[in-house]
Amino acid sequence: MLITFKSPATPDVMMLDNLAEYLLGIIGKHLTERGVITVDEMPGAIQKLEAAVSTDKQKRAEGDGHFHEGEEGHEPHEIPIGLAQRAYPFLDMLRLAHKENKDILWGV
Repeated sequence: MLITFKSPATPDVMMLDNLAEYLLGIIGKHLTERGVITVDEMPGAIQKLEAAVSTDKQKRAEGDGHFHEGEEGHEPHEIPIGLAQRAYPFLDMLRLAHKENKDILWGV
């Protein structure tokens, strides 16, 4: 199911519900039928999401992208998309909405 995040300050951001639930969980929110991220909540949300992205990038760099390399029975495969790529549109929305003092809503 697609979740659409809306704010008067930004274009809509749409994502699958499992990603929305994950990103909202990082910032301390729950995916409910309707919800809001207020301007007052945004600095903390941005900080938490940036920290999660940084941690993900660090873990991916430590692994150097080698998933099961050289292990018998594992074929080479593409490196999965990281949190930075998945979170970027939402993080950008948070930054722009905060700059414009506008809440972000979903389920409306």
